[in-house]
Amino acid sequence: MTRRYPKKDQKEENLHSMRDKYILTAESVTEGHPDKLCDTIADAVLDACLLHDPSAHVACEVMATAGKLIVAGEITATELPDIPAIACSTACKAGYPSLDYEVEVITRDQSPDIAGAVSQEVQLGAGDQGIMYGHACSETEELLPLPVVLANRLTCLLSHVRRTGRIQGLGPDGKAQVSVEYVFGQPSRITSVVVSCQHDPDKDMEMLRREIQTEVIQPALRELPPDEGTEILINPSGRFVLGGFEADTGLTGRKLMVDTYGGPAPHGGGALSGKDGSKVDRSGTYMARYIAKNIVAAGLAEKCTVSLAYAIGKAEPVAVDID
Repeated sequence: MTRRYPKKDQKEENLHSMRDKYILTAESVTEGHPDKLCDTIADAVLDACLLHDPSAHVACEVMATAGKLIVAGEITATELPDIPAIACSTACKAGYPSLDYEVEVITRDQSPDIAGAVSQEVQLGAGDQGIMYGHACSETEELLPLPVVLANRLTCLLSHVRRTGRIQGLGPDGKAQVSVEYVFGQPSRITSVVVSCQHDPDKDMEMLRREIQTEVIQPALRELPPDEGTEILINPSGRFVLGGFEADTGLTGRKLMVDTYGGPAPHGGGALSGKDGSKVDRSGTYMARYIAKNIVAAGLAEKCTVSLAYAIGKAEPVAVDID
């Protein structure tokens, strides 16, 4: 493969051809968000299977609604874990301590046709077809787009102040969103911040907004603080008492962009959670990100997007593209 690196004049031409200003937005959710809770339960089941059988094949899906947790999928392992106990324990750790959850488990062995494709004697084949993307950029230490990093910091701090009691009266469900204005490809300012957090019925809303501003927003956005023109919205819908999977149905894999690059980079559509390494939705995505990170970390590019396309049963990708 011949690599072509742009000359200086080409780089300058590309820079001038970019939009002068544009806005990128990313969101994140807390551990108590119903979709993220389902992701976490699916991965907890996977971990338990791999603990006893490292060669287990697991594709676990979870739905949570109205006090009921449904765990389904294809699991082939020498020992099945106590899935109801795992589901209830994970929900408890996420901030839902009730022991009254109804857990329904619907699992079966992996299809022998698929098992034959991924368990070849010579080499391990991909568990399915699909396109996986990896992305990296030099604008943050994490080699991720700045809006993604800031949104994740907001939700991490939101969970932290709830668990530590630094802010009283918070519930486990929450979301955040950050919009960053770029000038000639570089982050310039934050245009808007949105934080929505579940709270107790008697929590004073004005106090909540002040506490979120002081304890969450200011420390999370210290590297690029909001200015006088930044729109800050805290619980813009008002009351947010009923949350989690009592208020909204959660499903595995509905927070793909939260799990990856927030929107500035593409996603192939395959969920990451609840899948063992034979599923290229997960392992292929991790490898694409690993490649992109190393290209940027080595100084070969300021931004890099890697795509890998696979066919079921084939160990090597059928297409590789590096931008």
